[in-house]
Amino acid sequence: MNDEWQTSPGGLVSALVPILQERHGSWVGWTGVADFAPEVFGHDGIELRPVPLSEAELDGYYFGFCNGTLWPLYHDAIRVPQYHRHWWGPYREVNRRFAEETARALHPGDVAWIQDYQLQLVPGLLRDLRDDVTIGFYLHIPFPPVELFARLPWRKEMLDGLLGADVIAFQTQLGRHNFARCAKRFAGAQGGTRQLRIADRIVRLKTAPISIDAARFSEAAESASVQRSAARLREELGSNRTVVLGVDRLDYTKGIDVRLRAFETLLESHPADDLVFVQIAVPSREEVGDYSAMRALVEQIVGRINGDHARPGHVPVHYLYRNVPFEQLVAYYAAADVMTVTPLRDGLNLVAKEYVASRVNGDGVLVLSEFAGAASELPSAVLVNPHDLDGVAASLERAVAMPIEEQRQRMGRMRRQVQTHDVFDWAQKCLTDLNA
Repeated sequence: MNDEWQTSPGGLVSALVPILQERHGSWVGWTGVADFAPEVFGHDGIELRPVPLSEAELDGYYFGFCNGTLWPLYHDAIRVPQYHRHWWGPYREVNRRFAEETARALHPGDVAWIQDYQLQLVPGLLRDLRDDVTIGFYLHIPFPPVELFARLPWRKEMLDGLLGADVIAFQTQLGRHNFARCAKRFAGAQGGTRQLRIADRIVRLKTAPISIDAARFSEAAESASVQRSAARLREELGSNRTVVLGVDRLDYTKGIDVRLRAFETLLESHPADDLVFVQIAVPSREEVGDYSAMRALVEQIVGRINGDHARPGHVPVHYLYRNVPFEQLVAYYAAADVMTVTPLRDGLNLVAKEYVASRVNGDGVLVLSEFAGAASELPSAVLVNPHDLDGVAASLERAVAMPIEEQRQRMGRMRRQVQTHDVFDWAQKCLTDLNA
């Protein structure tokens, strides 16, 4: 069995694997395949504990409650959340199963660190099963303001679940403050934005923005193979053209349509031959209707721009709907003069940090939504309101024309931030908070 599994190369896994190996820890999770859950087994020095999900549970729990209810609600209700009782049941059941499997893995005095919105009931359920352990919870997406969270029919149950943790950490200070207000209003908690009292327990609230393996991106960007790929991309796209790049999951929260329309506006005042836009859209949750609708809208805008502005030998927008291998992705980062990250709301957005880490020459411009959590860490980016189409277009124009000296000053500040506060620093900070 062990030979059939590979450790993910992602930053979160890279940060946690050494800690789990050192502490002989366990990873409780879903295999990614419905109705498939092998027995507990070891891999790469870690005990893996798969939790099974049936097709019906996947539909109600994940595609339903997680992506039809929580995801839009927590992202400022950009799409109207749906509140279905037949989704809530599977969400509660799957969380119970995760809590039970986690409880079996723990010894007295251990630390359980639960990740993200799909498992918000687990802290409370685990507290009922194992009050002899420390429980932490980390929310990777925004926590909504009280006026939006109030709409959730199961708001009290959700808060009770989260308040089972000893430490709850958020990407931003705003998320932490929103949670504290909701907990006091709907769950009877008392206290402030750093510490809450619930019954006879203290729950500590932290702000801990997640990051990336910055060294991995920098080293890849400096490699000969990536440098060759980036040079080839520049040649194919037009060596004298300014390359603007977008990289996102194809999600309605990411503002892909906004930046494309802003680029279209920019073409009205700039010769199309001077600019080229590359949008990499990674397939995501295609079973959810809002996602397929966003894909159709994005492809319609791409078609319109190219239909209006293309000429023989030059297409202004290159649209790639696919997963891109790591080294090729870094090559795109290295080739792009301007990076556009324009989510309507995002917990953090690691793409912004990936671009910064990949700019080993110290140039390049990051255009970043002020509604991305990363904006608080990267104020030297060109910050935009993605709801203001003309404002985004003006910021793109500014980015395209930015002098190299200003680029280097801004990028230098951002690179120092990303290199100093990487994913390993984030993991260590969170675990220190849990052990305090």
